[in-house]
Amino acid sequence: MRLAFSAVIAFGFASTTTAAHGQTSARPAVAKALDSLRNATRRFQSLDSAVAAGYTRDVADCLVHEHHGAMGYHHGNRALNDAKVETEHPEILLYERLPDSTYRLTGVEYIVPYRAWPRDSTPPIALGQTMKHEDNLQVWYLHAWAWTDNEDGVFADFNPAVQCPASASKVFRPFARP
Repeated sequence: MRLAFSAVIAFGFASTTTAAHGQTSARPAVAKALDSLRNATRRFQSLDSAVAAGYTRDVADCLVHEHHGAMGYHHGNRALNDAKVETEHPEILLYERLPDSTYRLTGVEYIVPYRAWPRDSTPPIALGQTMKHEDNLQVWYLHAWAWTDNEDGVFADFNPAVQCPASASKVFRPFARP
């Protein structure tokens, strides 16, 4: 299976997190990839800019976990759903809606659908991390909290610092295949 990596994605590098301080100390290749991600997504601080680039505007649900914080609103770009993992082109932008109804970019999510990269194959790599699988959605995925600190780590699924309004909160329940 063909996989196109951006020049900054390094295979096999991992980041480490000091949970007590919420600090991420990444290996140089991962730090460089995160810098590249921030540079590529800086323009998406404005939701209007993201929409102009093909990401959805209206997202009804803000995904939360009962104990681990939230993921936020997932603004996806269907044109990017393929077998390619490209640092500069995340499939999903994660936003938090603030009390004044503006949106704040908090991170991204990389998605590779099983139809493009079978579940029983070697997992794809994004930002030097092995992507996780979500069988309920039939995808490989990886979150990267590039724009909001996360005490649980840059690549954690949920972020305790991200909030969802009660009216839009939807509890996420992952499905794991044995």
